[in-house]
Amino acid sequence: MSSRREIPDQPVEILPVFPLRGVLLLPEARLPLHLFEQRYRNLVRDAIAGDGLIGIIQPREPAAEPTGDPAGEPAQDGSEDEAPALYDVGCAGLLERWQETEDGRYFVFLRGLWRFRTLRELAPLHGYRRLQVSYDGFADELDDELDQAAGEELLEALRAVADEHRLSIDFVRLRQLSALNLLNVLAMGLPFAPAEKQALLEADGAAERLRILRSLLDMGLDLEPATGDLAPAAN
Repeated sequence: MSSRREIPDQPVEILPVFPLRGVLLLPEARLPLHLFEQRYRNLVRDAIAGDGLIGIIQPREPAAEPTGDPAGEPAQDGSEDEAPALYDVGCAGLLERWQETEDGRYFVFLRGLWRFRTLRELAPLHGYRRLQVSYDGFADELDDELDQAAGEELLEALRAVADEHRLSIDFVRLRQLSALNLLNVLAMGLPFAPAEKQALLEADGAAERLRILRSLLDMGLDLEPATGDLAPAAN
């Protein structure tokens, strides 16, 4: 698997994006993706040849964009003429590791860097969508911190949800995470509704995201029983 670790000195103004409904990327978190449609193969190839940055952003309506497990088999997109409206806020990620299969598909890991706000959408390039973006108001995100007591509170709330919904969760691994990494793993990994995922993304920093996540857990979730382990992606 190929890799890159260098973070660009400056966030780019023009960002290629991969719209994914129900999928969240947060600063300093890792997101595995399987990209198999031609336009997104093009996106990865262009990112490898360039600065390595890809934006993850949610469509506002369930339409042509992929959904579901980002590392599994998301639904195929519709035609390139179908372009559902996007939320205003997404997250730019660094293409940290990638592997191309013999048939041209890509398995990649994105490292979340900075949230962005869309200024306008540009013409597509090689089939994928591009946005002109601003990072104003999101500049200090990589320095966010939480105390470990916050992590213990999250684990306690999560255990109650796991017992209620028969979720299989790897608490041993989760306890090894810092409070901030735990917050990111739960916000990204729990199957919240897309609008709830967006609220977590748009929270004003880690403390506000923690408050929203605790509220969502305390309200109770409308979840199907899960069999997989909730655990962080490999760094």
